[in-house]
Amino acid sequence: MIKNFVNDLKREFSGYNGKSFSKDLMAGLTVTAVALPLALAFGVSSGADAAAGLITAIIAGLIISAFSGASFQISGPTGAMTAVLITIVAKFGMQGVFVACLIAGVLLLLFGVFKLGNLVSFIPMPVVTGFTTGIAIIIALGQIDNFFGTTSVGESALEKIFSYGTLGFSPNWFAVVIGLLVILIMVFYPKKWNNVVPSSLVAIIIAAVVSNVLKFDIAVVGEIPRTLLPETRLILAGVKFDMAKELVAPAFTIAMLAMIESLLCGSAAARMKKEPFNADQELIAQGIGNIIIPFFGGVPATAAIARTSVAIKSGGVTRLTGIIHAVGLLLSMFLLGSLMAKLPLAALAGVLMVTAWRMNEWETIKYIFSKRFKSAMSQFLITMVCTVVFDLTIAIIVGVVFSFMHFVMKSSKIEINVSKVENEKFRSSDADVECTHKNSVVMYITGSVFFGNCAKLNDAVEQMDGYDEIIFSLRGVSAIDTSGAQNLHEICENLLASGVKLSFCGVQPAVKEMMQRSGVVDLIGEHCFYWSVDKALLANA
Repeated sequence: MIKNFVNDLKREFSGYNGKSFSKDLMAGLTVTAVALPLALAFGVSSGADAAAGLITAIIAGLIISAFSGASFQISGPTGAMTAVLITIVAKFGMQGVFVACLIAGVLLLLFGVFKLGNLVSFIPMPVVTGFTTGIAIIIALGQIDNFFGTTSVGESALEKIFSYGTLGFSPNWFAVVIGLLVILIMVFYPKKWNNVVPSSLVAIIIAAVVSNVLKFDIAVVGEIPRTLLPETRLILAGVKFDMAKELVAPAFTIAMLAMIESLLCGSAAARMKKEPFNADQELIAQGIGNIIIPFFGGVPATAAIARTSVAIKSGGVTRLTGIIHAVGLLLSMFLLGSLMAKLPLAALAGVLMVTAWRMNEWETIKYIFSKRFKSAMSQFLITMVCTVVFDLTIAIIVGVVFSFMHFVMKSSKIEINVSKVENEKFRSSDADVECTHKNSVVMYITGSVFFGNCAKLNDAVEQMDGYDEIIFSLRGVSAIDTSGAQNLHEICENLLASGVKLSFCGVQPAVKEMMQRSGVVDLIGEHCFYWSVDKALLANA
């Protein structure tokens, strides 16, 4: 694995020169401008603070980019992760977040070492889309306090919403004005300008100027420590075993979320840049990064498609783009810390609400619902609801299990067509052969034969009573499981015992192997297998 990583680095930096570095430099600075407001916003929305989000982006940019499974991945705090962290902060505080991040990092490292990177490919796209939409809803709901300048209580976003019923809801209209200002700027900002200066950065700068000039009485980010070793960070000596044990489940959720986000981001970006992507190496990088981050006071990080796509579109050549973006954020922390401290929380809430809207895969959602794919619609809605109401891991599990059950039910519907053989002439390559087949029938089977549809196959065979010869055409059968093969063996035994002549046509290699292992081939004889129905009819004339 290490050797492969070194070889990948050699290929990536082959022919690297000053021109390549200038592209990485400009792309890295562009990503810095995009990542800065997002890092601050995600830090606050996670239940930590802006500094934690900034530190996460810096360490992730330096460490994860260096060990990444591709040249283009940009990692940092993400909106999806904030949905998990809010509940951990509410129950265990920041030390709980740090411990969960550390455990998740170890899990991600193990996932990569044991080459589990392909697992994400087994998650159906409607499930991923529903998961993403659910996270977007959680992000938006989680920003209501900051956007309206209100106060709520509860661990989850829904609990906070329900708490307004008892606490009351009294908006700070200054905060609402700032939040709306940011949303309007980001929505109507010209796309061609966005490639030069991102709309989110322009929006929070204008909002900060307006708020400070007009002296709005609203909450601000607060002090940004000019250090990578803040007082609030992971200290192993203070970790209690009981707390660590309770955090295993949330840590697994973080690890699964990081794996899903990072690998989906990598797959999409690989198609965008037309470069290979090593999923297992990416998991190792994410694991190393998330093991280190909590010791600097950061929150869990994953690869982010928004920043990664900006890096690619800005002309980034190598992983130095991610490292340069981290250096840019580090300089921003030391040089602009006093200015960032005055940013209104309502402005960051506006950025996150627009981000939540845009992170939805609207084209996919429109496609699923406009084409009325009932199974995809169900998968999407079930996963979305479970994401909002329950744990994110539960949402993925429910979505995948539902998809599997639907697939099994759909696969169980095999198609069986029966055609009685009429007396007719069959022409072989050598001569005309007069074939008279009395009481012969061909049974055409299409679909997978497995435990779910054995009963249907038995019913169809029972209706063939009175025939002297049955030819099974299995060209449309792509797979057969143990139960299906065993059931077929019993069918053949009963038919042969009744004096019925049997033949099989067009059997696929994988199906033929299962029939050999189950004893069907030995039972009826290898000579009873033919390439096509006409060959069987000519041979049995």
